[in-house]
Amino acid sequence: MVAKVSLGGNLYGALAYNQDKIDRGKGQILETNRVFVPADGRFSVGECMRDFERTMPSQVTTTRGIVHISLNPYPEDRLTDEQLTDIGREYIERMGFGDQPWMLFKHEDIDREHLHIVTTRVRGDGSLISDKNNYERSRKITDDLERKYGLHPKGERQGEAWQLAPVDASAGDLKRQVGNVVKHLAEAYRFHSLPGYRALLSLYNVGVEKVEGDNKGNRYAGLVYSALDAEGNRVGQPLKSSLFGKKYGIVHLEGRMQEVKAKGFPTSIRTNVAATLAGSTTGGEFRMQLRERGIDLILRYGNGDRLFGATFIDHNTRTVLNGSALGKDFAANALLEGSPAFPPQSHENRRSVQTSAMNTQSPPLSEILQPTIQPKPTTPRLQIKKKQSRGRSI
Repeated sequence: MVAKVSLGGNLYGALAYNQDKIDRGKGQILETNRVFVPADGRFSVGECMRDFERTMPSQVTTTRGIVHISLNPYPEDRLTDEQLTDIGREYIERMGFGDQPWMLFKHEDIDREHLHIVTTRVRGDGSLISDKNNYERSRKITDDLERKYGLHPKGERQGEAWQLAPVDASAGDLKRQVGNVVKHLAEAYRFHSLPGYRALLSLYNVGVEKVEGDNKGNRYAGLVYSALDAEGNRVGQPLKSSLFGKKYGIVHLEGRMQEVKAKGFPTSIRTNVAATLAGSTTGGEFRMQLRERGIDLILRYGNGDRLFGATFIDHNTRTVLNGSALGKDFAANALLEGSPAFPPQSHENRRSVQTSAMNTQSPPLSEILQPTIQPKPTTPRLQIKKKQSRGRSI
């Protein structure tokens, strides 16, 4: 069972996300604490927010007071609602949120049932529940829960992200589908470059481009997301990053990428890739064995089908790295020389390795992005964030 713990300041967004699942018949409330929900489970985001806010002093100024957690069992772990509730409740209590207001949801929008938890770190006296060593504490709890309930160990499968549903262009509602993928992957994974981020998104039929330009003397830059078909071609209208929130725009993501570079990457990635490469005789075998270890290899081809880049996506540590960052033995040229069986650009690789193809029925990306003044939020929002400066955003 894989857990993802996200901290932020948008209580409304966390509750609305779960309400959307319920409204579409893909979720339900299993249990709450200090939050009133009608017997039919059709909760009101506004009323639930008021229950949360009653417990939190208004003078608190943290931007990381809201906790949104997902708990993801292995797809073949068949659990009753009672068992899921027990698992969620025990996880909440052991993470230190048992006395806080919290809501426990079950989602059924992908190929296995999983849990979402919304709670707060802010205590009634204004102090904060520590988030130090969240990852290690959470992993120990999920390890214990796996043994207690006889669940498949998280190491047997690549984990939560591989169960995320890719965008299906034929299903419609592309904005919602692309948003679900972007919001999950951008927050869950560590990447240090835009090509790495693009490679990660391509696994789920999403493309991303950086667009820069000048509009009447005002310089602008931003990201545009697109749904992709099986050939890697853009489908439907491009979507500005601002449709999903500032966290998924170029300014925030470039800041995160710098932080990732500064922190480095887990040495286990290089160890796993090196061991796999040493035990492989062909490029196809190398990729297959990497996948068995929970690592995707995305190859980038240029003109003449020449391999010029390789990106490794480790779903175990949720890290995306260019081959050259792992070492010269893992750069594209070294892989090509060491494993001549790497295929030229093919149907399998094309989607993942190139920038999104331009669909002639859609307007140029430069016309999609224009500087706009960010409007004031009209939806209820927990007022615990520091005052932000007003400026241009895309």
